Amino acid sequence: MESQKQFKRRFSFEFFPPKTDQGKEKLQAVRNQLAEVNPDFFSVTFGAGGSTRDRTIETVLNLHQQGISTAPHLSCVGGTREEIGELLDEIGELLDVYKENGINRIVALRGDMPSGMGASGELRYANELVEFIRQHSGDHFNLEVAAYPEFHPQARNAEEDLKNFARKVQAGANSAITQYFFNADSYFYFIDRLEQMGVTIPVVPGIMPIVNFSSLVRFSDMCGAEIPRWIRKQLEAYGDDTESILKFGEEVVTEMCQKLLKAGAPGLHFYTLNQAEPSLSIWKNLGISDREKIAF
Repeated sequence: MESQKQFKRRFSFEFFPPKTDQGKEKLQAVRNQLAEVNPDFFSVTFGAGGSTRDRTIETVLNLHQQGISTAPHLSCVGGTREEIGELLDEIGELLDVYKENGINRIVALRGDMPSGMGASGELRYANELVEFIRQHSGDHFNLEVAAYPEFHPQARNAEEDLKNFARKVQAGANSAITQYFFNADSYFYFIDRLEQMGVTIPVVPGIMPIVNFSSLVRFSDMCGAEIPRWIRKQLEAYGDDTESILKFGEEVVTEMCQKLLKAGAPGLHFYTLNQAEPSLSIWKNLGISDREKIAF
């Protein structure tokens, strides 16, 4: 963990682009609440195969214009080889739009394959997307990439997954945000392995507040994030007692965040699911509103 202690801490919140006018109003309210703690940036997700492309652009530009830096997610999977020229042109156009509007950070991901699609395009891996962005836009963008402390669910093995991460760094990634996890030791081990490989960019833990047990299980099964047995069993025991789930989840995630920051993690990235209170509760418990006086 020594390599992570050299980096300035940063804190961020992630949204998904709303589908309805009601969703837009809700996100605006959530944005206003989270803006009060002055995060370093917001980020906005990009659907499977770019399925939310237009909503992502609209949401990013709207949030960014309100005064807090906003980073769009950009994924590269989803085109066939025959469509490669169109795919690259589209990515290039997106980069130009973001650059013209003052966006200076991008979360570059391979992305999830759209349902029913059996073949990926020419840009099959995130390191290829990072390389393309660098070729197209030079060093204009700070490029965030994904990290998987519990390893990517589609990785052939742990060693190959570590090598894949190193390729993204070699291609030009500046920093990384992890998939969420509930076992801090998995993050510590991942960082130690990176240090052994000479990879020393900031790797910021992704934090998922616990608000709904069935949704958490579904998300975790899809993305390969482990819910430790003791947490799973306790959540199961609460059944439909939402208040107890929220209280227990807040305590568990707060304690993990305290452990991460005390060990030198370079910040936290909250997966908000377009809700303010769960992330803000953890934030307040950590006492990180005054970054200079943070007690870790």
